[in-house]
Amino acid sequence: MATFGRSDELKEARFVDVNLRGARFLESDLSEVVMRGIDARNMDIDAPWISDKDSYLRVNGVDVSAFVEAELDRRFPGRSQRRAQDPEGLRSAWAAVEATWASTLERAAAMPAGSVDVSVDGEWSFAQTLRHLVHGTDMWMGRAILELDRPFHPIGQAYTADEAGSAPSAIPPYAEVLEVRADRLALVRDFIASVTPEELDAARKNPHSPARPETVRSCLHVLLDEAWEHHRFAVRDLDAIEARSDA
Repeated sequence: MATFGRSDELKEARFVDVNLRGARFLESDLSEVVMRGIDARNMDIDAPWISDKDSYLRVNGVDVSAFVEAELDRRFPGRSQRRAQDPEGLRSAWAAVEATWASTLERAAAMPAGSVDVSVDGEWSFAQTLRHLVHGTDMWMGRAILELDRPFHPIGQAYTADEAGSAPSAIPPYAEVLEVRADRLALVRDFIASVTPEELDAARKNPHSPARPETVRSCLHVLLDEAWEHHRFAVRDLDAIEARSDA
């Protein structure tokens, strides 16, 4: 099986009469890709950014991005609040995140032992997803909003080894993951509980790109996006694990 990594330059490449059946594209930039006369049966696309301003996803000339967003909002009640602008709206939006995740944590707890550590198709396990959400909160709440010098908990799961500094030397117990995740949820909840409109407008630096301006509000929107997107991934994989158990 051929593998093309980050060092391979395929930008603006032309694929003619090529068989890509069963190919997987992970963390890849497919923006502005044009496909004509293709066989797309059973294609599975996961693209969290199709709802971005001035972007679209067209299938046979029809922009399906609005439909996809509306369907996700229907499937996950509370998701539609993730762009709330005022303090009260943000409090309601975060409460919806906490309620949804609490239900999913109960579901995971009722599954067979070890389910939270199962990886589906090479994706993060349920426990790793929770650890990544810890990292995301430390990044956007601790570093960006609160401007802490040392915001990262070592249990956090970063995308890259050097993104968060130190990392746990061994896989942490799931109970510890739950404890730290609960602490981070409370950190955001307590901040939003007393935040003012003026504080939401306050300028902040993007933690990944300091030259890029953010506001406290936009940082909270990232946290809401992360919570909902990773919940979608987690539910998808829990469904797959349960389907395997039932087979």
